[in-house]
Amino acid sequence: MTARPASLIPRPLLFWSGVALTGAGVLEHLWMFADAASMDFDMSMMDMSPVMWAAMAAIVAGVVLSGAAVVQQPGKGPAVAPAPAATTPASRYRLIAILSFALLVDQMKPATLAFISPGMRAEFHLSAAEISWLPTVALTGTVLGSLVWGRAADRIGRRATILISSLLFLGTTVCGAMPDFSGNLVMCALMGMAAGGMLPVVYALMTESLPPGRRAAIMVLQAGLTTTGGYMAASGLAAVLIPLAGWRVLWFAQLPLVVVLIALNRWIPESAAFSSRQHRPRPVPASALFKRPQTAKTLVVSAYALAWGLVYWGFITFLPSQLESSGGHGMSAATLLFISSLLSIPTCALAAWLYMRWSARGTMVGYAALTVAALLGLAVVGTGGSRPFLLTAVMLLFAGTAGVIALLGPYTAEIYPLAIRGTAGGWAAAVGKSGGAFGPPLIALVLSAPGGIRTAAVFVALPMALAGIAVAVRGSDPQAAARPAGGATPLDTELDDLVHSRAATPVPDTARGAAT
Repeated sequence: MTARPASLIPRPLLFWSGVALTGAGVLEHLWMFADAASMDFDMSMMDMSPVMWAAMAAIVAGVVLSGAAVVQQPGKGPAVAPAPAATTPASRYRLIAILSFALLVDQMKPATLAFISPGMRAEFHLSAAEISWLPTVALTGTVLGSLVWGRAADRIGRRATILISSLLFLGTTVCGAMPDFSGNLVMCALMGMAAGGMLPVVYALMTESLPPGRRAAIMVLQAGLTTTGGYMAASGLAAVLIPLAGWRVLWFAQLPLVVVLIALNRWIPESAAFSSRQHRPRPVPASALFKRPQTAKTLVVSAYALAWGLVYWGFITFLPSQLESSGGHGMSAATLLFISSLLSIPTCALAAWLYMRWSARGTMVGYAALTVAALLGLAVVGTGGSRPFLLTAVMLLFAGTAGVIALLGPYTAEIYPLAIRGTAGGWAAAVGKSGGAFGPPLIALVLSAPGGIRTAAVFVALPMALAGIAVAVRGSDPQAAARPAGGATPLDTELDDLVHSRAATPVPDTARGAAT
């Protein structure tokens, strides 16, 4: 009889005690929010009471206790032998569903920022420059979170990292009760750190827990649909709840989802491939990403991620205002962008099929080319050009960028060795999200130059074109890496080569017997 995945928590009593303590702190904040109903949920005139400080301390203490409970002590393996990650079709489908749900919750966090900003600005009487700190701080948190949790996944495990991120999700729902703007900035930074770590860790666990074949297509489709689903869920909750209870309720509305995610932890197994190397005395350093033979991979992935970040966080951020100011295209900018975002569903389905049936590199190059073509189209006509041409260009731009980000995470997880897979995924996510930190001010500067939106379109099209060329010329092929000509490369050899900075090839799927 195989052990339950929940037994991989070394100290379950400590873990659930921490969860209970965190939950108690969150519930106290929720009660304070409900008590503000008589003030139309305007908490800006309140002070941080001793009770609120005690609740905050309970949240911090709970997260620390639970985090300590899921981390194995150095030099010790799991308390029980880990069960194979996915031994039956039913268990694999369940794992896919749970991790997809985790990504959906993860994507809702940053998507919510767009819907709470107007209400927060009105309640705290903020200027446009002041409210702009909210997404900047949150996205900076995601950059740091991607680096920290991606590395943690390679040190303490995929499952432990997902659990700690989920606990941070739980604790940061108290954003909805912060009485001042600075408190919201702090909590949003922590929320960003939690959200930044989920994506690369989930992709690493999926890669090591599912057999080859359709695995890549599943991950690409999962990446695209959860991104769209998270945005649509956040927008739906905003449409229903904000008129009833204001902007703050959007954070607390996600509380049940986070509780469900934590409750599902027993069906999130640790990667058997990761567990098999736990007793190795020398961990692979993060610097291995920038040493041969990983250097070319890292540069290619970084270029692709950075190009997407400039387009998505920089150019597309200003697209609604540019469309509204130009007018004349027959529909509101919000309607046009909503319809365009829906294209990500068939776009990601097509990307998944092409990635699996045709070529991973070819698909990535194709979506980069589609993005470049759409940008150049906008550069030709501007936002005041022919209506059919403008609508087509905007929709193709959303289709291209949706495909680029859907492909990036799974591709990164597949081309790097197991020992630094989480670190690599975290690095790629951090580079892409860094566009949220410097993309908007950079594009704002370009928009002030002659040509405006046309100049900006050419400006961001150039790095995307270069990234597509880099993938075509130096990109790795996950399918070829899984079928080495000389036979399976043992995991021991791969790890030893990485530790000593010698040449190492990715572990083929045939060598990950425990993971398949």
